[in-house]
Amino acid sequence: MRYLFFLFLIVSCSKSLEERCFTTSDDIWTKYFKNSEDLINDNYYAHAQKYNVKKIITEKPNYLQIVNLKKFRSFKKDSLESKSEEIMEKKWKEYDSEFKAFNNKFSEQFTFSNQQKIGNVMYAFGRNQLGFWLCKIENEKPSAYFLGLSFSHYYINEVQEKPIVNNGFLELEGSFVKIVKVPGLPGYDDYSAIEDGKLFKIKLEDLVKDSDHDGYNDIFEKSFGLNPNNKDTDGDGMDDFNDLNPMFKSEKNKFTQLYETLLPDYGSENLSNKNYYFEIFISDCDYFHQISPKYHVLFSPEDSKSKTDYLKVTDVSSHGIGKIKRNKNNPNIFYIKEWGNSSSTDYSAEYKDGKWILEIAGGYVI
Repeated sequence: MRYLFFLFLIVSCSKSLEERCFTTSDDIWTKYFKNSEDLINDNYYAHAQKYNVKKIITEKPNYLQIVNLKKFRSFKKDSLESKSEEIMEKKWKEYDSEFKAFNNKFSEQFTFSNQQKIGNVMYAFGRNQLGFWLCKIENEKPSAYFLGLSFSHYYINEVQEKPIVNNGFLELEGSFVKIVKVPGLPGYDDYSAIEDGKLFKIKLEDLVKDSDHDGYNDIFEKSFGLNPNNKDTDGDGMDDFNDLNPMFKSEKNKFTQLYETLLPDYGSENLSNKNYYFEIFISDCDYFHQISPKYHVLFSPEDSKSKTDYLKVTDVSSHGIGKIKRNKNNPNIFYIKEWGNSSSTDYSAEYKDGKWILEIAGGYVI
């Protein structure tokens, strides 16, 4: 998995720029734009469904130890109690106060649980759209370490019976789970237990290892295709932690500008200093890769064989922008689509006087 980022580049470069960024066939264009997000979700779901206990254990990360517990809190008990109205109401009343320091230091980039203090170091278990993290505050400095455990397979109990940091290990009780599609709710997944009573252990020295000292632990970089041995993966002179587009050098051209125009817009909210928040896009298109975004972005290859082990089974992409189709009669007009979890929009895009003029040509909202 170490050099999957470079494999990504090799695979991407094996196709022409035209193939990576444009589509010409009306049939392919119609199929792509109608079903692209559905195909991505179906492929991810189908791959994740192939896993059972044996396969999860066989393909677990080398740094992870799994202990079978005789006494444990079941997935059913933990998940049902955590979602009950009474527990939820109590939890949110106490949450802001209990995790005030972590919310302030991490700018609300995570949902926290299971806070623990050892000496002058504070720990908490964190979750965000990318996965699970161990968050730490030491001498007022915040750090977050990615666990690399896919929420497609691993469930971490909301209620931990014991301290999560113990004798140099991160120790988390939970279960093996599988994804369950919820009928009538497109894009919504739920989970059911495959096997309860697991203790997931990771040595802290393995978890916090940051070989290139860029601020992201090696597990994070390997999980998402960055180079753990080079603090500047794309060689643009900015370290990965502060680079908003750390995988690829940003360039300026009209098609890169088109992709920038279609990026999810969060208004006046400043996300550029939220180093643990990323939008993940599935695309091999060079123009898309070369964007200059306003927040942190990462890219996942379209071909599942080129993805990292983590991205093969973990759905972390909530938005997408498709390939470009040219208008045969006007070289300045193009067609493109963007989508999110509950909407999809088709655009007619005209490049005029150095700017893109977009018109909505179709779409849907769920």
